[in-house]
Amino acid sequence: MTETSIPRAEQSLDEEETATLAVNGDDTEDDETEDDETEDDETETDDDTGTATGGRTKKAVGEGDLFRQSEIAADYVEGLLDILDYDGDIDELVAAGRPMVEVVGERLQNLVGQRGATLEALQELTRLAVFRQTGTPSRLLLDVGGYRANRRKELAAVAKNAVEKVKEYGEPVRLDAMSAFERKCVHDVVNAMSGVASESEGVEPNRRIVVRPAD
Repeated sequence: MTETSIPRAEQSLDEEETATLAVNGDDTEDDETEDDETEDDETETDDDTGTATGGRTKKAVGEGDLFRQSEIAADYVEGLLDILDYDGDIDELVAAGRPMVEVVGERLQNLVGQRGATLEALQELTRLAVFRQTGTPSRLLLDVGGYRANRRKELAAVAKNAVEKVKEYGEPVRLDAMSAFERKCVHDVVNAMSGVASESEGVEPNRRIVVRPAD
């Protein structure tokens, strides 16, 4: 297994922040703008619905490089599980043009946290580990215990309910604040339906989706 490490406590804050920014890139909404599983690999986006901005093109990453990222991430996650004394099977793969790591097992809820907050933090750490070894910002997706798949189903129901209300009353519906991953799931469902549109408003951590009649 490839040796990776948890960010060192003695590492300077400036160094840690610089590395994290390099992983995330200029757009802090990378999950929301790109997690539509069609994966906007080529252009950066200026809003949550995926509108291209500036025509800036990201360097294409080959399938082999993506799988290498998933392998590095899997090694890192395995090290974290060993440290935390958690048992889980780890699968690394490439899906929809992005590297993925899935952890399957029992009693993993603590790695997910309330509404996936801990999972999002672990994903950022794992992306940072990949960046340190490859020098390439990663759009790795980490899932634990099938949380993301289950959450997608829940959010699909929320989105469809909002669409029904918009169509019935003709008024915008504002949803609860969500993470970037959650907002993107809702955007995907709404954008696949006729007569309605969705957009995000507000700032983190209170950023939310508004579903409205289409223009």
